[in-house]
Amino acid sequence: MQEEPKKSLVGEEYEVEVGPVAHGGHCIARTDEGQVLFVRHTLPGERVTARVTDGEEGARFLRADAVAIHTPSKDRVEAPCPFSGPGKCGGCDWQHAAPGAQRRLKASVIAEQLERLAGLSPDDAHWDGTVEPAPGDKVAKGEVPAWRTRVQYAVDADGHAGLRKHRSHEVEPVTHCMIAAPGVSELGIEKREWPQMAGVEAIAATGSHDRQVILTPRPGGRLPIVELDKPVSVLRVGEKDGGVHRVHGRPFVRERAADRTWRVGNGGFWQVHPKAADLLVEAVMQGLMPKKGDMALDLYCGVGLFAGALAERVGDKGAVLGIESGKRAVEDARHNLQDLDRVRIEHGKVESILPRTGITDVDLVVLDPPRAGAGKKTTTHLASLTPRRIAYVACDPAALARDLKYFAEVGYVPRRMRAFDLFPMTAHVECVAILERVATGT
Repeated sequence: MQEEPKKSLVGEEYEVEVGPVAHGGHCIARTDEGQVLFVRHTLPGERVTARVTDGEEGARFLRADAVAIHTPSKDRVEAPCPFSGPGKCGGCDWQHAAPGAQRRLKASVIAEQLERLAGLSPDDAHWDGTVEPAPGDKVAKGEVPAWRTRVQYAVDADGHAGLRKHRSHEVEPVTHCMIAAPGVSELGIEKREWPQMAGVEAIAATGSHDRQVILTPRPGGRLPIVELDKPVSVLRVGEKDGGVHRVHGRPFVRERAADRTWRVGNGGFWQVHPKAADLLVEAVMQGLMPKKGDMALDLYCGVGLFAGALAERVGDKGAVLGIESGKRAVEDARHNLQDLDRVRIEHGKVESILPRTGITDVDLVVLDPPRAGAGKKTTTHLASLTPRRIAYVACDPAALARDLKYFAEVGYVPRRMRAFDLFPMTAHVECVAILERVATGT
């Protein structure tokens, strides 16, 4: 006998007291009946009317937007962006929170994830409990740092560029994205139409004048002639292979960080905040304290940022092995570090390549895994190499906490941790944890 479909609760409204912030850009509340709500556009301690945006009767939790604020938090500000708010652009999570409050919210999320998933307090992690702003980002209430050097615009059926609504394919047309870096804004993507396109990604390199757009056509769509307000190179995403292909101009941009120029091709990964690469290199190197002659690993190495910084410090008698799964990123890393004979870059997945290298011990490890984390297999293998220190760079506090638990099980614990607000106005945060082996026999 077929079960009757459960009744949707979308559109239902509840007046609730808002509880703590949760991982993902929302806060937790409960209805009078005890139903859990994940509420966006609110802050802890507020009393709001929450309108359900996703969920049905009997669900473990419902998603909702705060559509009326009855008791505002002292940290609440009027969202500077006209496209931010319930039912609008989903790109930012905390436009309605003062900048300092955003960093405190992120710190709360990190602390909660560490405690819940790794059983660590901030003191256990040797973290001072703060989230540090990037230089120049400490702005006043009502101001927004323009930091995002890569913006992925969606294009609606009429060819207008915009940004997607939260958890939706629906496009919110925008005339200007406030968090876009000046190099992106000056292209004028939002001012022109993009017929037959599904998406336009704009990239403005840091430290060079390189500008790039990557076009994703709709099925069967023809590329438009791209005439923007500044010179750009143009790439396209292939309909059949999903690869990124050059249309005209350079197939790469040149980024500048750690006193080197880095080629990043075909829209490959690079830190989005203009200060991020230098900040993270500094935090990692200060934590690892490389010595001349050290053997180091750079896992998930991308275009070689940390490998290059390590190679400069370990000297001619040292060695650095980088491992990266992206084919174009490997090509770029080898190009970027071709002047450093002591660096070798291998192509493949870390969990497959690392055991095949034959390496049995190393001095230092950097790992900057994707959002899902490194996982138990890789953390266990790394511990078996008995490194002096491990630097873990994490873009997701939940993945960091899970992996810290795995590391603890094989004898490595954090000795220093820092958190950086490299994604202002959003719920995202970057962490760097420095791990060392627990002393035994004491």
